[in-house]
Amino acid sequence: MATASLSITTTLSRPSLSILTSPPLPFFSPTITKLKCPNRLRLFSMASEPKESPANNPGLHTTVDEATKGYIMQQTMYRIKDPKVSLDFYSRVLGMSLLKRLDFPEMKFSLYFMGYENTASAPSDPVDRTVWTFGRQATIELTHNWGTESDSDFKGYHNGNSEPRGFGHIGITVDDTYKACERFERLGVEFVKKPDDGKTTTLDWNLSTIILILDEYWHVTLKLWWQLHVHNLSLHQDADMIVGWFSIVYYTNLELESGKMKNIAFIKDPDGYWIEIFDLKTIGKTAGSAA
Repeated sequence: MATASLSITTTLSRPSLSILTSPPLPFFSPTITKLKCPNRLRLFSMASEPKESPANNPGLHTTVDEATKGYIMQQTMYRIKDPKVSLDFYSRVLGMSLLKRLDFPEMKFSLYFMGYENTASAPSDPVDRTVWTFGRQATIELTHNWGTESDSDFKGYHNGNSEPRGFGHIGITVDDTYKACERFERLGVEFVKKPDDGKTTTLDWNLSTIILILDEYWHVTLKLWWQLHVHNLSLHQDADMIVGWFSIVYYTNLELESGKMKNIAFIKDPDGYWIEIFDLKTIGKTAGSAA
């Protein structure tokens, strides 16, 4: 599960608040993440359509082209510095098996395909095993350019999580996130985030946040007043304005809490690539408000 980065741009040059001639709407409590129905915002925007429907995802095609029906997601490739260190991590720490190794002497690199497969069912013939490997789903292809393991000048590879950001992480489903992380800690695995790190429940009420909330609240209130009193519109005709206000609070809180969800952990492999750790017992609750 990737982490969200949201920003809110405020407009400084707005009409004076003195033109308001009727009392503003009540100031809503900015603890929207504590509401009993966290999906109420989605109900306004998604109506009866599922979030995954084409109507809510422009560009999405649901009719599968016949030409793609045999396609599978087969591999993600990482460049690694030292295969001895990486193979130890992915086999001993994460429990993967080496499905196939391919060596290319002329180009001086090797490929190690790792995955959660029973290699006892793999063919004994090297070529057949290659074909078998490329038919497995969700494997990791570790690419080793010969010599990097002993090159003192080699600085390592970019993991995509510092500027310029790009690739993020892979994800591993475990039986129990907390037990898995206790084991990782005993094995000396480096953590980006432990399951309970950064846990928050309400907005961080610093001055900039208060100013942002008040500024957006009055801006929305002013627009509502203008629609209702000048253009004589009914409240339901401008319900999106109210939803807009709730969105301001919700997304401001999300910005402060992004990447800090409970029950999810991130660890690093020997080359610094991030790996998300989660379990099926808690992922539904953890991601519930986003569902």
